[in-house]
Amino acid sequence: MNVLFVSIDSLRRDVLSTYDRSMGLDVATPNLDRFAERSLVFDTHYAGSLPCMPARREWLTGVQEFLWRPWGPIEPFDTTLPLAARENGVLSQLITDHFHYFQHGSDGYYEDYNGFDFVRGHEVDAWRTHPPEPEGWLLSQVLDGAPKEADDVALNELSAGRTPTDLRFQNRAQYARNAAAFEDEEDFFAPRVFSRVESWLEDNAAWDDWFLYVDSFDVHEPFHNPEPYASMYTEQDPRDPSKTVWPYYGRTDAGQSELSDDELAFVRSQFAGKVTMVDRWFRRVLEALDDRELWDETMVVVTSDHGFLLGEHGWVGKPGRSPMYDTLVHTPLMVWHPDSPRTGGRTSALTSAVDLHATVLDAFGVDDPNRNHSRSLLPLVLGETNGVRDWALYGYWGSSVNVTDGERTYLRPCRPEVSSAVYSTTMMNAYGWFTPTTPKKEAQAGRYLPYTDTPVWRYEAPSVERREKPLLFDVRDDPDQTADLAADAPGVHGEMRDLLVDALDELRAPDEQYERLGL
Repeated sequence: MNVLFVSIDSLRRDVLSTYDRSMGLDVATPNLDRFAERSLVFDTHYAGSLPCMPARREWLTGVQEFLWRPWGPIEPFDTTLPLAARENGVLSQLITDHFHYFQHGSDGYYEDYNGFDFVRGHEVDAWRTHPPEPEGWLLSQVLDGAPKEADDVALNELSAGRTPTDLRFQNRAQYARNAAAFEDEEDFFAPRVFSRVESWLEDNAAWDDWFLYVDSFDVHEPFHNPEPYASMYTEQDPRDPSKTVWPYYGRTDAGQSELSDDELAFVRSQFAGKVTMVDRWFRRVLEALDDRELWDETMVVVTSDHGFLLGEHGWVGKPGRSPMYDTLVHTPLMVWHPDSPRTGGRTSALTSAVDLHATVLDAFGVDDPNRNHSRSLLPLVLGETNGVRDWALYGYWGSSVNVTDGERTYLRPCRPEVSSAVYSTTMMNAYGWFTPTTPKKEAQAGRYLPYTDTPVWRYEAPSVERREKPLLFDVRDDPDQTADLAADAPGVHGEMRDLLVDALDELRAPDEQYERLGL
């Protein structure tokens, strides 16, 4: 058996015709639609730990990490999918333009593969150093004014350079340098990533079993597109230097993230254009599977780590202080398996991002005891069961903890006066993930984790409040989460509160989580 796992970063489910198009744009995705028609489509799939690398630790190691730590490295006690594959005679390969794998705070994510292919230059990938001061409309569109008070918990005093020659980390001018020479569509990231996937599938037919993990950073911002995609969903000039393709995270009605209706419409159009570009090049993967007749021996998984707010509820991006609405966390998942009797069908079973770890292990027949919090979806795919879980948790470390039963979502805020705790074998940054780590002089060591005997450091960091009171939504009748029922339905509120406690109990969550959440 082969496994092809494709992550399309920030892909909102509501741009795909196989799901409800509540985004409001008729985005062309014929190739993802084609794949959906032959796969099992999961209607109630939720993210777990956000944002980027926490999601990938869930997929790769089966750990629901946001209850214990923020963005950080693979731990010594983790069993990654490529390591499990290697130990069981399965070739593994990573193809990605997701530069976070190679930044501060992300050690251990690519080293276990037999091969990895890194497409350089996306976002603020530390790649080009020339020219020192890029010129032109693209620089203006990505800088979008000088950063002020960013609603992004990943930033700190070493981050967010304010001029092109500011040498601190996370300087947006880096993208203008990296993309300065882009002229043709083939120069852009999704075309390069999926072209290399096509080539890899053609070149590696001699291997008996393989695990190919494709991590496309697109459709992540900046929403910089070549033609025809830049003009596909707008009548505005896509090269207008006064427009942004990289909105700051936060409220759309105030602060540096403020966007007029016209500006927001432009951002949405460029997001949609990038989705269509990704879809066009994803076709190369489908064609390679067709040409090599690999469908009968390959399980194919297509998913995303999270969505991206484009004005919904008055927010843009993945803000550090917005409630965790379904636009961010109700994610697409489509799975093809050659032995499935459910191909071309749908399932309403509740599933979670962390479950993909055990699913891939089961596809390879690997009985790894370190599955931690992951529940295999293979029985669902093969028609052997109708459900695998009663709840799914999701959130950012150090802020709210949220739960769904598939029909209702309950967003429980934290008490900002109660600190959070980080548990790790390293002294990772609780915030400022992309910058050099600082020593935690008050840290204590001990066997604090319920899923390993390995001692770890424990140290405290502030909690981040997203909202003072809980939010409760019935997402069956109100999928856009416009009617908060927390005050008007005390019985349901109590049920969901109890479900959250049950989930924390089952995972043996840290004691401070209950205190932080007022439970």
